[in-house]
Amino acid sequence: MRAPFGSTIPGVIPAGIPAILLAAGKSTRMGRSKALLPLGPGETAETFLTHLVATFRAAGIDDVVVVVGYEAAAIVDALQRRGTDARFVFNKDYEAGQLTSLLAGLRAVDHPGVVAALVSPVDVPLVAASTVRALVQRYRETRAPIVRPVRGGRHGHPVLIDRTLFDPLRAIDPSQGANVIVRAHASAAGDVEVTDEGAFADVDTPAEYDALVARGRSALE
Repeated sequence: MRAPFGSTIPGVIPAGIPAILLAAGKSTRMGRSKALLPLGPGETAETFLTHLVATFRAAGIDDVVVVVGYEAAAIVDALQRRGTDARFVFNKDYEAGQLTSLLAGLRAVDHPGVVAALVSPVDVPLVAASTVRALVQRYRETRAPIVRPVRGGRHGHPVLIDRTLFDPLRAIDPSQGANVIVRAHASAAGDVEVTDEGAFADVDTPAEYDALVARGRSALE
């Protein structure tokens, strides 16, 4: 490992809307870390996590925080070997549920000047940079407390969460999860219609992963 958890890779500047990528879970249904899954053949293929970090950076997000827990050292090392710009936060309570990882990420980004945070699980790897930009633009126009991509009644990722909801997230029972807050504060103003299928391609099982690889990335971008 080339840098300690919580360190900042040179060149990353905290911004008003950082991104939190949730990569701490045990990926029980997948049987191996989803963060390290390759999106193509060969040792140089992008992984779910490296592709997501690159996507948020391409969308203009300067501060990308990756929350790790299970297989943390391997995930951090894999990302740093590629020279990926990201910060890493270790969630020691990752087995208690995804909300604990979100709260660990919020602790890392919640400082003066931050107005909201983009949040995405690592198992939605193919969201397009254009979708991230569209969410940020809608937030700047409306200041909706929750901004999320939608398509045909489906809700995708990432989700942009206004800073006024950080404390309510900290106050809820971890067993409930963040969706309690997201659903309570979602609105038409914050729902952004997108054609990006990658925003809704949630990969949880080996069959879903095999199907994604078989289709190829171009089918989802």
